[in-house]
Amino acid sequence: MADADLGTTAPTSRAPVDRYARWTGLLVGALAARWLAPLDHGDGVLYAIPAFGLCAVAGVLAGDALTPPARGSVRTAGLAPRRVRAYVPLRLTWLLVALAGALVVLLVVAGMIASPDDLGHAGRALTVKCAGVTQSAGPWPGVHYGLPMLASFAVATAACGWSLRRIATRPGDEQSRRDRSLAVVAAWGLVVSTSLLGAASTASGALMNLSCDGTAGTVANAVLWPLALVALVTVPWTLVTVCSPRASWARRTPGSGGRRWRVRQPGAGGGRWGARQPGARGQQSGARRTGSGGRR
Repeated sequence: MADADLGTTAPTSRAPVDRYARWTGLLVGALAARWLAPLDHGDGVLYAIPAFGLCAVAGVLAGDALTPPARGSVRTAGLAPRRVRAYVPLRLTWLLVALAGALVVLLVVAGMIASPDDLGHAGRALTVKCAGVTQSAGPWPGVHYGLPMLASFAVATAACGWSLRRIATRPGDEQSRRDRSLAVVAAWGLVVSTSLLGAASTASGALMNLSCDGTAGTVANAVLWPLALVALVTVPWTLVTVCSPRASWARRTPGSGGRRWRVRQPGAGGGRWGARQPGARGQQSGARRTGSGGRR
């Protein structure tokens, strides 16, 4: 039979360390985005988006790594294996997985139909022909811009997957695991949603500058606009979640003082333990003396 978790206590410095690490990651990401955005004749925003997302992920993972595990006088663990899916928000996770799939499909398709721009740079524009007229529009999320996005997405996915596995298996209380898993999922979602927003809006803008796109362009815009809208709504939610970590796992039970006593319960057969507060030993001894019939 698995032992019961008798309530570990968390250091009061856990929340500030985690919060400052996340804010630092977002600040570094904002500075990197500001430096990258003016590059490539003002089209560097497609580089700035994945850089900002990766810095946000790094801040969340750093906060989790720098936060010490919960400590207490008694720590036990159940025999049932803990799984990642038991701690992540399922609905949000499935939404982000769908957006990630849409991002990958969009970047792959955009890379396949991309063409060089006026300067001969491959994968930076979209060129179409109709009635003997050739039109080109950019920027286009082809290979030139799509590869950095796919690379940042792959790195963020691997890092966040490893972190979720680490959170699920290391010591701690259930609420702490759920809160930290939510933060990691939100950081990964920030990478996905910002990249999708940038890629979808850029592709839609290039298509709207073409008059030879025909029915294909109309259908593509009908798909790109809803994707960009969903990503636009998801970005601020994930950003707020990353900026404001929950502190419920840092709270302590009032009056507990962080101490737990381990006491064998009657009839447990030597394998079960219960929680007892300080002072219970004296009360139990007094009860034995009272029921002894005055014997010495």
